[in-house]
Amino acid sequence: MKSHSNSMDVINRYVTIKAHVDGAPRESDFELKASPLALSLDPGSNEVIVKNLYLSVDPYQINRMKSYNSSQKNSSYAAGIIPGEAIDTYGVGKVVASRNPEFEKGDIVAGLLNWGEYTVIKAGGMLNKLNPMGFPLSYHVGVMGFSGLTAYAGFFEVCKPKKGEKVFVSAASGSVGNLVGQFAKLFGCYVVGCAGSKEKVALLKEKLGFDDAFNYREETDLKSTLKRYFPNGIDIYFDNVGGEMQEAAIDNMNINGRIAVCGVISEYTEAEKRAAPSMIDVIYKRIKIQGFLAGDYLNIFVDFLSTICDHLRTGKIQPLEDISDGVESIPSAFISLFRGQNIGKKIVKIAEE
Repeated sequence: MKSHSNSMDVINRYVTIKAHVDGAPRESDFELKASPLALSLDPGSNEVIVKNLYLSVDPYQINRMKSYNSSQKNSSYAAGIIPGEAIDTYGVGKVVASRNPEFEKGDIVAGLLNWGEYTVIKAGGMLNKLNPMGFPLSYHVGVMGFSGLTAYAGFFEVCKPKKGEKVFVSAASGSVGNLVGQFAKLFGCYVVGCAGSKEKVALLKEKLGFDDAFNYREETDLKSTLKRYFPNGIDIYFDNVGGEMQEAAIDNMNINGRIAVCGVISEYTEAEKRAAPSMIDVIYKRIKIQGFLAGDYLNIFVDFLSTICDHLRTGKIQPLEDISDGVESIPSAFISLFRGQNIGKKIVKIAEE
């Protein structure tokens, strides 16, 4: 029988993993697939088809790609990714077909979309109408999305800062770290960040207003480095990296210090890099170490959004975005995160609005 396609078919290109990824990700781990997608939906299906516009690219996804990682059983957002299947991520898109009464064609939406050009959202999928509020759509994937909420909740709810406290942020030019530093400065704290290049260090000090910053690649003894930058100790450490930096921070923490553990990227691709902080310090300095996920703080999303909107409009917060173009750039965009090549929030622009 001759196959016929009507004008309502598109070719959906999407990215998958060929097999589980247990080390550092490489281009050869990924595959760009293409399959026809009918833009017509059955009545009563309650489904929505979204044309993806901007997608978030995040380091935690590597833990979903492993054959096993404990994160996979502890958070629905971190469920394991099956080789050959679509990979979901947070993104912004435009509805092109809908059988769900809550959405109509042309709506701008945000939610869990796929690493690809189109996403079919089943009934009950995570999707919300988006009011861009006059901001670029990319902002809603990063600074006004989960990266922003992670920074805001982690700093204010987990670290519970007081004015004048001394704050250290690792991976300070990353998607979350750069915002933590900016929130901390606006709140009245003394802020030092570390990053992996001279260019990033200059950006932290000159553009984002950090009090100081250093390139960790140029340092041989992180404990003495932190002693130099914090002669009176660290009150708050916002941890994005784990490993030796966490050990050095605990060595330099003050009594009643707080550590928000947001990420441990040093361990994602090399498990043997695990930190062994001094528990004697943790006990005698009464240090609080807390891991957290942004999804735990959706109840403060409204507060966060109004705060970040004000700061963006007044120019008190500078958004840092690193945008790649096209679905085929997703693998290299993802890999760049583990090579320290991104500055700010890594986003892939899939299509024009």
